Amino acid sequence: MGKKINVLIVDDSAVVRQTLTDILSSDAGIRVMGAAADPFIAAQKIYNEAPDVITLDVEMPRMDGITFLQKIMSQHPIPVVMCSSLTEEGSESALKALEYGAVDIIAKPRLGTKQFLNESRIRICDAVKAASQAQVRQIKPGTKTLKVAKKLSADAVIPKVKSKAMTRTTEKVVIVGASTGGTEAINFFLQSLPADTPGIVIVQHMPENFTAAFAKRLDGICAIRVKEASNNDSVIRGRALIAPGNKHLLLKRSGARYYVEVREGPLVNRHRPSVDVLFRSAARYGGSNCIGVIMTGMGDDGAKGMLEMKEGGAYTIAQDEKSCVVFGMPKEAIKTGGVDKILPLNSIPSEVLRASDDLSSENSAYSATSLKLCR
Repeated sequence: MGKKINVLIVDDSAVVRQTLTDILSSDAGIRVMGAAADPFIAAQKIYNEAPDVITLDVEMPRMDGITFLQKIMSQHPIPVVMCSSLTEEGSESALKALEYGAVDIIAKPRLGTKQFLNESRIRICDAVKAASQAQVRQIKPGTKTLKVAKKLSADAVIPKVKSKAMTRTTEKVVIVGASTGGTEAINFFLQSLPADTPGIVIVQHMPENFTAAFAKRLDGICAIRVKEASNNDSVIRGRALIAPGNKHLLLKRSGARYYVEVREGPLVNRHRPSVDVLFRSAARYGGSNCIGVIMTGMGDDGAKGMLEMKEGGAYTIAQDEKSCVVFGMPKEAIKTGGVDKILPLNSIPSEVLRASDDLSSENSAYSATSLKLCR
């Protein structure tokens, strides 16, 4: 076995500290090196032994988590996973945490149903493992084996079909998937696009109650409109739809109209929403009318779906290793052969626009040819 990931838990709640300790300790690859009730105690523990990853609460006595995060990232950068109850107000704090260098945000596990605790266990352990691999940058101013639930594929939500999508349309759809580090990557991507960009559908792995605030924040700073997706929302030019936390998002089509379906369902690749579910639906209903983009994130969610999109005629793009926080999801998609082009983040917006223009031109020619054949 390789070296264990050393984790320091910082939370003012003794119940949460114990719950997180039990959850993380159940994974053979993780060692909880300690727990602290506030940042001052945590600072002393870090001085004595530097952890590989810190889980950090937002609201704590003596010093809040956001301030402590700023001090960590400006003095001695360590991967930090924010652990929040994510109330509406807390979501804004969580967004600030991502700006200040937090790698990921997870919801505090609620003591309740066995299913929720099991899903929390998977999500928290995966987030810590991803954080341990993250490229963090300095900012200015007796172990039990984890019993992992079966890793489901997109088949659990939407069946795979061999036939290609319906005929081409003049409207294109941009399909995006991301995970660890993806909130800031999506922020950059959407801010770089003009107001008349083709419709965009996004799955970013994030917890419930976080996506609405995330979408609202982006809507205020982007030329395009951004909203948390609702069932039956149309996919139209100048608007991006972001999957709600804890719900799967699918692309659907009725005639020439594209719309989204928000759906319940099991975890797919241990995620809900799942990138594979969105990508498969795009392969099935969008085909060659789609441009697929896979960004930074740990694991392989989206890899199979991107290959299906490419096989269905879509043009596919992956973020390169250097610009990723974690080069997991793009790497796996590249390995399957499902990626047409690998680009740094700052080149992806222009490539999406170029590809959408090219597809529109091709489809205009295709339509003209079809008309001649019908005469």
